[in-house]
Amino acid sequence: MRADLHVHSRYSDGSDCAEAVIKQARDNGVTQLSFVDHDTVEGLVELNMLGEKYGIELVPGIEISAYDFKRDRKVHLLGYNFHSNAVHMKSICEPLLKRRQEHSLWQIEKIQAAGYELDLEAIIEHAKPSKTIYKQHIMKSLTEAAYTSPDYKRLYNSLFKGDGVASGDIRYIDAFDAVWAIKADGGVAVVAHPGQLDSYDIIPELVEVGLSGIERNHMDHTVEDHHRVEAFAEKYNLVMTGGSDYHGSFGAAVKVGDIVSPSNLRKVVNNVKSL
Repeated sequence: MRADLHVHSRYSDGSDCAEAVIKQARDNGVTQLSFVDHDTVEGLVELNMLGEKYGIELVPGIEISAYDFKRDRKVHLLGYNFHSNAVHMKSICEPLLKRRQEHSLWQIEKIQAAGYELDLEAIIEHAKPSKTIYKQHIMKSLTEAAYTSPDYKRLYNSLFKGDGVASGDIRYIDAFDAVWAIKADGGVAVVAHPGQLDSYDIIPELVEVGLSGIERNHMDHTVEDHHRVEAFAEKYNLVMTGGSDYHGSFGAAVKVGDIVSPSNLRKVVNNVKSL
């Protein structure tokens, strides 16, 4: 079984519709897939139908944009195999999505004031079915340059980083609240790409409130990260997951299934339930 447990779609900041992602997964031999769109579970009904259509096991997933307030850094939490109503995760994520949308609208205004032409209605339409505008949607309206190109990076940094007119960020969810919500909805809580965000220090503390896993296989992880993840997994009895972190043309050049999980999700869930 090949399990890619970290992909994104147009329900958040991916460029491809869910069906296109699932078709690519099928063509690349992926048998188990989890969409972990940011802070939303809006696509679950469609995803389940598409999974049945293409013969791929779709595992409910989410990636929650959380924060380690003690160390002043971001930490992302993956949630898997939760109840379909996901009432607790929705209760903490909906205010976050509202803050993100308000911030994106502010960014568009600032960029327009700086002399760039942006059509808000066109951006909203292009973002659908996501109800939230992300920076990727704004950039799509500004340039046709590839995400990985120097031109794209130069424009992105000039607008959204440092002294850029649209720089700044929103207030994220407390990481402990994110783990609690995932567990309260019957899910498996996993720290996403700790090497990318330097999230290692908070892991022992999150274990105390119900963290069950840690993402090992990710494009931004080095061999050293693999060793660190394995050490944490052994010390705290955590399951290890992984995936491509696919965002289509809105992300790094990677295909669905290029990076897969050390374990399939069924094994992960069974291991967690046995702890």
